[in-house]
Amino acid sequence: MSQAEARRDDMMGGAAFPAEADAAILASCARGDPLSLRWFVVRYQPLVFAYLSRTLGHGAHVEDLAQDVFLRAFRAIGQFEARGSSRCSTWLLTIAANAAIDFRRRRREVLCDGKTDPDLVDFATPETEHYRGEIGLALQRAASSLPDEQRDAFVLAEFHDLSMEEMAAVAGVPVGTIKARLSRARARLRELLGEMWEERR
Repeated sequence: MSQAEARRDDMMGGAAFPAEADAAILASCARGDPLSLRWFVVRYQPLVFAYLSRTLGHGAHVEDLAQDVFLRAFRAIGQFEARGSSRCSTWLLTIAANAAIDFRRRRREVLCDGKTDPDLVDFATPETEHYRGEIGLALQRAASSLPDEQRDAFVLAEFHDLSMEEMAAVAGVPVGTIKARLSRARARLRELLGEMWEERR
């Protein structure tokens, strides 16, 4: 048994997960190893679900999109290199952001055709329970009123602890652009929430 296989088996057996998938695990995933692919999904599924739910709202579409994100990732996993400042989580968030953009585009096309979109739901998310009370609900409602690009920037900054450089990479825009989007989002939320904005922590 190779060192990568032994480490993978240890992790699948309940040992602590590493913070990020390393080169050995990624290589094993690229070879199509079922246990490594399962570990990858278990490790990153909460991240992908949380991002999609927060940016698109809760609904059945989130599960479908999450599956699409992992399919896209598995198709390209052999091209990603986990080294230096490159993090697998940031790479996956980039894929999820692109999937969200595609979803919004399709939804707009459906609405333009005059059809009803079942995924146009409240901005309630699986994390609603975590933000119980008026402040959490008010923040969700206010965030749902932001333009898509500003809401995405706010979600990445507020919930995913990314640097400005990582946020820019996920959004595919310059750092100055992501800073401007985040600044506008926070200013608008401060305007909408008033004192609640300062009390949200």
